[in-house]
Amino acid sequence: MASYTDLLKTPGVARIIAAQLTARFPSGMLSLAFLLHIEQTTGSYGSAGLVLAATSIGQAIAGPLTSRLMGRLGMRPVLIVTTILCVAGIVSIGLLPLTVPLYMTVGFITGLATPPVQPAVRTIYPKMVNSRQLTPLFSLDASAQEIIWVVGPVITTLVATQIGTIWAIMLAAVLMVIGGAWFISSPELGRVRIPRSKRRFGVVLSRPAVLLATVVGFLLIGACAAVEAGVVAVFGHGGPEAGLVLAIFSVGSLAGGLLFGHIPIGPWATARRMFIVFAGMALAAFVMDFWWLSATLFIAGIGIAPALAVLFSIVSASVKFSDTAEAYGWVGTGQLIGAALGSALAGFSIDGYGAQGAFWIAAGFAFVGVLVPALGRRWHPDLRGRDASPIPDTEPVPMQPS
Repeated sequence: MASYTDLLKTPGVARIIAAQLTARFPSGMLSLAFLLHIEQTTGSYGSAGLVLAATSIGQAIAGPLTSRLMGRLGMRPVLIVTTILCVAGIVSIGLLPLTVPLYMTVGFITGLATPPVQPAVRTIYPKMVNSRQLTPLFSLDASAQEIIWVVGPVITTLVATQIGTIWAIMLAAVLMVIGGAWFISSPELGRVRIPRSKRRFGVVLSRPAVLLATVVGFLLIGACAAVEAGVVAVFGHGGPEAGLVLAIFSVGSLAGGLLFGHIPIGPWATARRMFIVFAGMALAAFVMDFWWLSATLFIAGIGIAPALAVLFSIVSASVKFSDTAEAYGWVGTGQLIGAALGSALAGFSIDGYGAQGAFWIAAGFAFVGVLVPALGRRWHPDLRGRDASPIPDTEPVPMQPS
């Protein structure tokens, strides 16, 4: 814990973490709020899953594009425009009486306009701390973001069940405005400039570590999205149980990140952490009971933040600084496609086989998430004894004639 305390004493670190967490807080609310609202409106979890999938696909397409644009236009202009458009889309889903195809269309547009806060802040971090502190900072960030998934589902469930699903969506929109304004006004966004990349769009995916992190992130978040849908299907809209179980799931991740985030990153690091996620989710699929799901999903959660911290670190250590935003954009895209596919498959599985089917979908995603880094361990950077700072961009130095 001493290393985390030192990090938070570094000028600007605590503030930028708090600002980006507030800006991203609606992420922990919107998928559940949309799920509850659209299922209530249409009477089908499958339809709700399709809308969530459309939203996630829009986010996936936007991720690397908006991240790349930040290197051309600057972080603030891109964040301001996307925040305004995204809030407009969220409000439309909450207030307008739409058919499922129209919900999907608006959801897709809303996803396209998702502000690239995560790539922005992960690009800023290496410029705020020394190389020794960077891996612990990624771990602290991955753990702290679990506050979003602890508090967000609880607030969403309470507001949706006690007041109404529209109010839950509107609350998320208000928080996006407040958090976005705080993050955009942060001094670091003015001090750090992302160099314009000289490489073609998408070339950064040829880096094995970036591709590995993208695929594993896809599988990890796909598993989590399926779990979320399954928990909601088990407990329905009648009380706070769904939000509490999802909060416990995230508390496990928070605990795992703080306890294990300092462990050196070797070639087996991702596979080991993903095995914890798989074990907990596989156990969860056997009994649809509040206490059983709480215990087993707490176990699954222990592996999530440490796995994400490893993914962030191996990406940072494998690319040039000018490519970091786009690389994180692709990793985010992988995660969002996973969320889309996980939500859709879980929704149809719930309609066809009941809530338990969603947990088997989650366990399947997580199992493949163990196999991929295990089989691809030779492409996994070994950061034991190394720092995770990006590769510096260098320019040719003109030689004066003698």
